Amino acid sequence: MSVPATDSGTRTTSDPTGLHRVLDQTVVLPQAARRLDTRRELWPDEVRVRVETLNLDAASFRQLEEKHGHDGAAVRREVLEIVAARGKMQNPVTGSGGMLIGTVEEVGPESTLGLEVGDHIATLVSLSLTPLVIEDGLERWDGTSERVPADGYAILFGRSIAARIPDDLPPALSLSVMDVCGAPALTHRVVAEYDEPVVAVIGGAGKSGSLSLAAAARAGARRTVGVVPTDVEADLLRESGLADDVVVADARDPIALRDAVASAGRPADVTVVCVDVPGCEGGAILATAEHGTVIFFSMATSFSAAALGAEGVAADVTMLIGNGYAPGHAAYAMDLLRSHDGVRRLFERRL
Repeated sequence: MSVPATDSGTRTTSDPTGLHRVLDQTVVLPQAARRLDTRRELWPDEVRVRVETLNLDAASFRQLEEKHGHDGAAVRREVLEIVAARGKMQNPVTGSGGMLIGTVEEVGPESTLGLEVGDHIATLVSLSLTPLVIEDGLERWDGTSERVPADGYAILFGRSIAARIPDDLPPALSLSVMDVCGAPALTHRVVAEYDEPVVAVIGGAGKSGSLSLAAAARAGARRTVGVVPTDVEADLLRESGLADDVVVADARDPIALRDAVASAGRPADVTVVCVDVPGCEGGAILATAEHGTVIFFSMATSFSAAALGAEGVAADVTMLIGNGYAPGHAAYAMDLLRSHDGVRRLFERRL
């Protein structure tokens, strides 16, 4: 049975943003909070989910791996420490988290999410703002992959977002797609505003990159350019048929990236950054034509570096922060996966 929880601080009513779960002394939203209230009792508009799998975002997992020298046991220990200390999975270096798959186990009487007990769902909001308790010590996870088998519970707020897992796809595949479903939705929206643009996707063989290439083509791109870091990924992307041109370049080298994109014909009208390493801002700006648009989807992006970098090279480009939400974004990404064999092959290979 759902009952109002004891208030956090001085709050006696819940807020759809989850503000009532924030334990900080200052008023901040859950994503910015140092610690969240993880009690299992629900406020009237909340939903509790029994966790099955966590999916750490790529930038966060890479940082943890590199910090611990690819020692999986050490990575697992730190993830457990973060969740225990903060009441959520939020990497203190990257600020990001990931998402989860689970089963709805209780729904508050005032919830507006449209979920029912027993629904198998993926959350479409970040773990960096989701109250989370891990109850099994992550004993089934070796710390060497982004996908984390787990048992515990998580809390969704009145304005959280979740999607039911489709029956025709493996749950792991659905989770991988939903983890990046904001990227193709925004890419489609931006590309559709241009008249047959050239679109470059940095990290085109990755999850968000492959979906963004497919979205760009569907939205009317005249030509798509996939940028990858190695010849192996270049071969995979060519086999997928997702990009008209495939070029190899280190996205952290601004001149190499600029020249690689230009070698496909000319600078891109729209450049989509989907790599999980820092230092790609300058190259993405230089690879984009005047009056073009750069979409940054990587959590490793430094937005101050992007703004000052564009100013420093007198680049008249619009720069967008990739928002993980757009109406219908999960369904759109799933449709791209189902309709394009190349996208599905790249995703299944990564699984």
